[in-house]
Amino acid sequence: MSTVADTNQESPPAKTLGAIDIGSNSIRMAVAQVLPDGQIEVIERLQRAVHLGQDTFRTGRIKSPTMRAAVLILRDFQNVLKAYNVNLVKVVATSAVREAANMDTFLDRVLMATGLEVSVINSSEESRLTVAAVRHDMGKTQLSKRNSLVVEVGGGNTVINVLRKGQIAASQNLAIGSIRLQEVLSTSTESANRAAEMIRHQVAGVISSMQGLLRLEQARSFYAVGGDARWAADRVGKPTKIRTLRSVSARDLDKLVGKSRHHTADKLTKMYGMSFSDAETLIPALLVYQVLLHSTGAREILVSNVSMRDGLLLDLAQLATGAIEESAYDDVIRSALSVARKYRVYLKHALHAREISVLLFDELLGEHAMTKRYRLLLEVAALLHEIGTFVSSRAHHKHSYYLITNSEIPGLTQEELQLVANVARYHRRSRPKPTHIEYMSLPREKRMIVNKLAALLRVADALDASRTQQVRNIKCNISNEGMVITVPTAADLSLEERTLAMKGDLFEDIYGLQIRLERN
Repeated sequence: MSTVADTNQESPPAKTLGAIDIGSNSIRMAVAQVLPDGQIEVIERLQRAVHLGQDTFRTGRIKSPTMRAAVLILRDFQNVLKAYNVNLVKVVATSAVREAANMDTFLDRVLMATGLEVSVINSSEESRLTVAAVRHDMGKTQLSKRNSLVVEVGGGNTVINVLRKGQIAASQNLAIGSIRLQEVLSTSTESANRAAEMIRHQVAGVISSMQGLLRLEQARSFYAVGGDARWAADRVGKPTKIRTLRSVSARDLDKLVGKSRHHTADKLTKMYGMSFSDAETLIPALLVYQVLLHSTGAREILVSNVSMRDGLLLDLAQLATGAIEESAYDDVIRSALSVARKYRVYLKHALHAREISVLLFDELLGEHAMTKRYRLLLEVAALLHEIGTFVSSRAHHKHSYYLITNSEIPGLTQEELQLVANVARYHRRSRPKPTHIEYMSLPREKRMIVNKLAALLRVADALDASRTQQVRNIKCNISNEGMVITVPTAADLSLEERTLAMKGDLFEDIYGLQIRLERN
């Protein structure tokens, strides 16, 4: 029996999310609900075929009829999103759109016709989303047991992720997607068996050239993601202890490929009752999985039911709930540290600047009202603000901007990387000005974010002006008169005080607080 107290304590309503993936051979959508506790329940999955990859990989452009077909599909998907009253939606495109010379025209057409803004993601973001989905589905502990591969064969590319102790140790995006292989090798005029042999030879050559870099022979577990792998698991797979995984042994995969490779897509459609679109990609994709499996120390393929869209849903769920998954946070910080080491950053200073920046962010939460996601961007900016010294100590803040915008940090979108670069750009010297093109090209609300974060980073950098990390265990006292930072030390802080006086102008303007350093 419910009571008044029960009614008053009802949980907030679930939010509805939509994730759309514009791939090389089809457009796919997942609609899900994120519950107040962060759990995700998928409501519906949709898939419609459209051959964007055939156009791009053959001619370098998306043809008008293909573009119209894609727009019509996205219009239908938009109607579904409206019917479900979706709160948050993310639309991404991969290699077929990314490599098209008329990419911008396609994106504009989609936006005008549907109102959907498409993000064209790079290969590192594909990797991050796929691994995040597998990790969330299986649990980090399972992936940590041994060296593993997480592989997805798409229409344009094959993404290979090498995991050690559950973390991405290496990632490669190989141009051996199921559609691309057929277009590049012009297999449509060949017999089915000859086409399969040409594809197998090409795949083997590409993978062999990457063997030394990826050390595939060290992998003891092989996780496959993708529709073609799921089809193979449906045909010859066996259940495992993990409900969402099925096992396909190397022997069974070899037999399935041997049985199917002699048949055309028309014949496969009749044999297996599958769509022609799926039949077109089947043999090239299975050949890639087969060659890869035999290059590793694994004896089976473990096929996951998740996809990159599940990774997108995880991102949206975190955005909806304001949470950042621990493993996703760790991946971003680990990648930022890797970039910092690459450019020989003085890590003691970078880590100290990060520590103080975060403390200031938390102390001023009531003033700036930014989410935890921006806290993460501030951490990355602090770790990377001096990478420009690798190029030159003179104007290194400008070099930092360039290097960050041209780096890849899995877990951050290109837009977020642009924000990080701008924050690092303004950690010293000039504050943002209307004459700074890169800054002014940002939307107004993003410029405000850059100002807020850069003001904090400037203070954090000033508090380690001597590069001795002597400003520790600080306490902040905020009043109407300003903010006092108290340091429990007897050390000489004259350099920090002078630097803070020079660099605290942006902080005072943005937060309306005069800032002062005191020793306790």
